[in-house]
Amino acid sequence: MAQEIRYCVTQDGVRLAYAKVGQGLPLVKIGTWLTHLGHDLDNPVWRPWLENLSRYHSLYRYDPRGCGLSDWAVDRFTLEDLVSDLETVVDAAGLEQFALMGISQGSWIAITYALRHPERVSHLIIYGGYLRGMARRNNTELEAEETEVYLRLLKLAWASENPTYKQLLSTELLPEGTPEQLGWINHLQHISTSAENVVKLQQVYNQIYIPELATNVRTPTLVLHPKHDAAVPFEEGRIIAVHMAEARFVPLDSKNHIILTTEPAWNQLWREFYHFFGFELPADQPEPPQPIANVPLAIADLTLRERQILHLLAQGYRNDEIAQTLVITPKTVRNYISRIYEKLDVTSRGQAIVLAREAGFDTHQ
Repeated sequence: MAQEIRYCVTQDGVRLAYAKVGQGLPLVKIGTWLTHLGHDLDNPVWRPWLENLSRYHSLYRYDPRGCGLSDWAVDRFTLEDLVSDLETVVDAAGLEQFALMGISQGSWIAITYALRHPERVSHLIIYGGYLRGMARRNNTELEAEETEVYLRLLKLAWASENPTYKQLLSTELLPEGTPEQLGWINHLQHISTSAENVVKLQQVYNQIYIPELATNVRTPTLVLHPKHDAAVPFEEGRIIAVHMAEARFVPLDSKNHIILTTEPAWNQLWREFYHFFGFELPADQPEPPQPIANVPLAIADLTLRERQILHLLAQGYRNDEIAQTLVITPKTVRNYISRIYEKLDVTSRGQAIVLAREAGFDTHQ
């Protein structure tokens, strides 16, 4: 996934970084504050997303003002600035028509751009998005207080070394994440932007309210939203679909705001995404293995994670490949394999693979 990073300058003099990976129809991913062009391809949480987004597309993405490789010393953050930044990037990239994807905070920017430039957006994908910012959907006194407290905690999550505060955002985004995955999100907080900038951006996001605008969008739209999303309520995704006449709404069975490769919802997400463009789900997307009937008792007693690793072992994956696929460390893979050997009462990889293949673990399920 080689990328070439380029720069462009906005009308108010802010330097923005953008990059392209992959080949095919252009797809633009809106910039958000928990990304970094220089690190996303090495981040085990984001890399599988970028691999799939660029499988059949030329994927263009950028760091928003105040974030990543774009200028951090920025005086102004407004709704209009953030939409204008997208306009600057796509013009600098020379894109005439393209698909547009807004994830989370990028959703309303994507919708606003599609309304303003309908001739340029062929497909619109909204994931984990919203039409109403936190301050506009929290109407009670207690909810308003919660919005203010969240801003203060968000600043502490970036600025403080206290692990309690650092875990605030990562556990909200990945409530079912492993310690390693939560650690990667914590690292992104440190490198993606400053505490001051994240608060300024969140203050903008909190005030979003565009239900009326969304009703005028006529671009074919796919709306995807995790059912138990703690970061952006599921109801917000439903509201998008209700207000957009050309939208198809797909609930995803997950608690994570950023769906992981180990979840059954991972393949559901990409099956819907590829189908939206007329492609089939690639055969190399590993399905999380489910319990198989009539298998040896020892295999039936393996945990879901152990069955996932055994499934990949039976397909010939190396330890490092298993680690990358499941977004865990090689050391963790080795520990799991040792426990699998013990439970299966075997002493070698070959013996484990034989048992796994006899149980049908060498096939995509």
